Amino acid sequence: MAVPTLTTAALPALAIADWGRTGYADAWRRQEELVARRNAGEAGDTLVFTEHDPVYTLGVRRGAEEHMIWDEAELARRGIEVFKSNRGGDITYHGPGQIVGYPIVSLTPRKDLHAYLRLLEQVLINAVGTLGLAAGRREGKTGIWLGPRKIAAIGVAVKKWTAYHGFALNVNADLTPFAGIVPCGITDGTVTSMALELGRAVDEAEVKRVLAAEFVRLLPGFFGGRG
Repeated sequence: MAVPTLTTAALPALAIADWGRTGYADAWRRQEELVARRNAGEAGDTLVFTEHDPVYTLGVRRGAEEHMIWDEAELARRGIEVFKSNRGGDITYHGPGQIVGYPIVSLTPRKDLHAYLRLLEQVLINAVGTLGLAAGRREGKTGIWLGPRKIAAIGVAVKKWTAYHGFALNVNADLTPFAGIVPCGITDGTVTSMALELGRAVDEAEVKRVLAAEFVRLLPGFFGGRG
């Protein structure tokens, strides 16, 4: 995926960036830098794609630590790091085969975080629908679901009303590490992937293309036509 150059002249448009494989700590630092640039008016809105090295991240929800099942020795054996994040939500897993999207978007024109979460959900619903899966919301829970099976997690944070963090869509991910946690605190459901549901490996570049297209299409409507 081509990565647009962020220049002052290009600020009104949404930039799409693909960071490839990243460690979680490095990606978080780079997000913080983009947020600072966005708040300073030095960069426009940016949709970042990445794929993380194996990691469990804990959100700010109380009791998230209690949903860790594997102990330190098992985590070391499997090469999985643990980070305490400032995003919303509980504990989740990131790893190879999972597409992580980090929209760095100023919500100043519409300071409605709840509506923004619904926007991210709709982007994911539309994207996986285009790719052959009829996903939807689940009452009282965030993320995207196929019945009781969660296929995408969502967790965001804001700084001076610029949103960051975002979503994680299981595409070709190995789901084994989800057994080491109670993912997102879910006790009445499971975790799935696009590959598992479709019965084949999925072209991750195509998934990113569809996700980016849906985000670009839906974002102006969130701001009442701003684009």
